[in-house]
Amino acid sequence: MIIYNVTSIVEENIKDDFLAYMQEIHIPEVMATGKFTTSNLYRLTEPVNEGTTFCAQYIAEDPEDLKDYRENYAPKLQQDVQQKFGDQVVSFRSVLEKI
Repeated sequence: MIIYNVTSIVEENIKDDFLAYMQEIHIPEVMATGKFTTSNLYRLTEPVNEGTTFCAQYIAEDPEDLKDYRENYAPKLQQDVQQKFGDQVVSFRSVLEKI
């Protein structure tokens, strides 16, 4: 099992809009690619940073699904978030493997 983790640090004044966008638009679009079996969305509570930090995690059963997602779907979906929120959101991605 592979976990694709996207951590986003969001300016406080847009956190509600970002959360709604993630729940109503972005996560459903990611899941519609068919490359992930499950998704979870978390809010980081510690350590406390400036703004609000969210972590979206997507579960893929096969590393090839993640590879295909990153090559064929992620660029447009990431661009959509960038166009909507600009520099009010900073995101980074990591990949974890369940042992």
